[in-house]
Amino acid sequence: MDTNKRLFEYIATSPTAYHAVAHTAALLEVEGYTELEENKKWELQRGKGYFVTRNGSSLIAFRVPRDDYRGFMMTAAHCDSPSFKIKENAVLSDGKYTRLSVEKYGGMLCSTWLDRPLSIAGRVMVRTQGGIETRLIDFGEPCALIPNVAIHMNRNANDGMAYNAAVDMLPLIGEDKKEGASFIERVAALADAKAEDIITTDLFLYAPDEGVEWNGFISAPRIDDLQCAFASLKAFVDSGNGDSMPVYCLFDNEEVGSRTKQGAASTFLFDVLMRTVSALGGSDEDYRCKVASSFLVSCDNGHAVHPNHPEYADKNHSVLMNGGVVIKYNANQQYTTDALSSAVFRLVCEEAGVPVQSYANRADMPGGSTLGNIANTQVSLNTVDIGLAQLAMHSAFETAGADDTEHLIKALTLFFGKSLCTEQSGVYKLI
Repeated sequence: MDTNKRLFEYIATSPTAYHAVAHTAALLEVEGYTELEENKKWELQRGKGYFVTRNGSSLIAFRVPRDDYRGFMMTAAHCDSPSFKIKENAVLSDGKYTRLSVEKYGGMLCSTWLDRPLSIAGRVMVRTQGGIETRLIDFGEPCALIPNVAIHMNRNANDGMAYNAAVDMLPLIGEDKKEGASFIERVAALADAKAEDIITTDLFLYAPDEGVEWNGFISAPRIDDLQCAFASLKAFVDSGNGDSMPVYCLFDNEEVGSRTKQGAASTFLFDVLMRTVSALGGSDEDYRCKVASSFLVSCDNGHAVHPNHPEYADKNHSVLMNGGVVIKYNANQQYTTDALSSAVFRLVCEEAGVPVQSYANRADMPGGSTLGNIANTQVSLNTVDIGLAQLAMHSAFETAGADDTEHLIKALTLFFGKSLCTEQSGVYKLI
């Protein structure tokens, strides 16, 4: 099966961050990786691979080298996407229709969610004899729709629309014929539980469209950032062993700032790295020495120059789909790339035979931040922000280059087998 078909499968199996982590964990287990638990002591064996999850929505995996290692060669991507979270008391009935009360998660292009079949997925907390059990559910098929107002009733609809999330973006789920009760019953059935045993939920709307490849492009839901999550995972699994420990990070909540117990701003990465060093007999000093010889590639997609609006791109930093890996720059450190980290990663891409592009926002158009600068608040190390060029970021259906997934896999596969060495002050070497 070719790379993009595998990417589409990964996206389809990952409608929420919870599903992305569960699916990634299952793929790692197939490759022989062992799951660790944060609330138990870690006993690691050299030459073995491990992973650990937090909150069921973030995951970190690593391979323990057979011998001592210089540092950590890491990638980080995120598995959450802009969506609509279904509220606690969700069902809205007015005698005619049944809708769901929702609120925005992240900053999405609202118009792309209208008039398209939507599905629902997430996690359910179930009361059992043994306590509270987490169960993932996925309706898997269209079960909701957010309808537009007809042009006849809103003659200004094509002149620009301000969407009110509390009014315009409520999904219709059926006629008002006890549909509310049947919604809860369906959630319970998917969770293999009784309705009265459902304590609470974290459920989200998602676009169930299948990914498609066409004329050199790929289009699918949640390309931001599951394209990078998939590519970095495949590179991590396929990479060889070098003088450093390869580490794969998949974080939740990037779209809302990462300031959660499982986000990039949490202690998750620090805790995993510190415990890994400790479990292998190292000290706090050993940890700090290894971090100083480490490197992080923050993987999150970037904006391709728009075919209809090229004026939004900086003239010397517009990037193209299928143009290769994008290195992202920002003077105010919204992206962490600096001359050193850019030089290191450019050498990786050069050796891998992967084309590289440079991206920066127009100076009068501020962009969003990503994982790199946030993760650096907990684990400070050399970091480069990269991604792949795409159109319509934060749309319910996004587009990217058909060749670029393979470009990123190729570069990161080589990266995971490398080490960063400081020869002397100001002199660095990749081995």
